[in-house]
Amino acid sequence: MDEIGQVIRKARKNKKISQENLSAQLKMSRATISGIENGTIPEIGVRKILSICAALGLELFVQEKTKRPTLQQLIKEQRDA
Repeated sequence: MDEIGQVIRKARKNKKISQENLSAQLKMSRATISGIENGTIPEIGVRKILSICAALGLELFVQEKTKRPTLQQLIKEQRDA
């Protein structure tokens, strides 16, 4: 949710829309918008996220989780190369 919130904040600011204006447009509280952007809301419905994305010209998609290498694996790969 932290990453989603950061993308939402960036898109909102790029469009020069205040949290207050966005919340009024979507009939959500400004505190909800703020909490999503800051990652402080423990649970949020996907419909709210989709509404915010639609209002800001964003899309939400899901992809298979990939396993990220550890720092030690990356260092070893660099040494071996």
